[in-house]
Amino acid sequence: PLPASAVQSAGGRKVPAFLRRPLVLLSVLIACTAGLAFPFVWQSWVQTEYGAAMYSAADVPPQRVALVLGARVYSNGRLSGMLRDRVETAVALYKAGKVQKLLMSGDNSSLDYNEPDAMTAHAIALGVPAEDIQPDYAGRRTYDSCYRAKAIFQVESLVIVTQAFHLPRALFLCSQLGIPSVGAA
Repeated sequence: PLPASAVQSAGGRKVPAFLRRPLVLLSVLIACTAGLAFPFVWQSWVQTEYGAAMYSAADVPPQRVALVLGARVYSNGRLSGMLRDRVETAVALYKAGKVQKLLMSGDNSSLDYNEPDAMTAHAIALGVPAEDIQPDYAGRRTYDSCYRAKAIFQVESLVIVTQAFHLPRALFLCSQLGIPSVGAA
């Protein structure tokens, strides 16, 4: 028999002390393995779920509208690299005839910060006529931009223009809101 100090009760069962340590180590090993595997499982799921709807700008199927999601604009009015990339991709889609209108959706929650106007100005400077650009001043979050595209601007289907890491989230939100969409990274 084991000494009383070497036995601990676990749910009504007696667990010898020498078995408690391996159980802890096994639990830690399982948790670490799951943690290491999660990014690969997640990436596989995203690719399976949304891979067919994510395109390069050159390969995106034509739609009437491109929803360009906002990002940081610096205090001097300069677009962040991420936002400049989004606007320039949308302009390339427009010039290639893949889209007819650009919906520039971004944050304008304060008097001194205006993503849609900065995005619009950059697109106009790149040759898109102002009449083919619609600013959305209340796109503070991706959800807001997707919701407003359908509810306010009556968009029936669209191309979402953002970076590849952000596309699955935007595609998911549009899908949940009933907006058929594809993404251009």
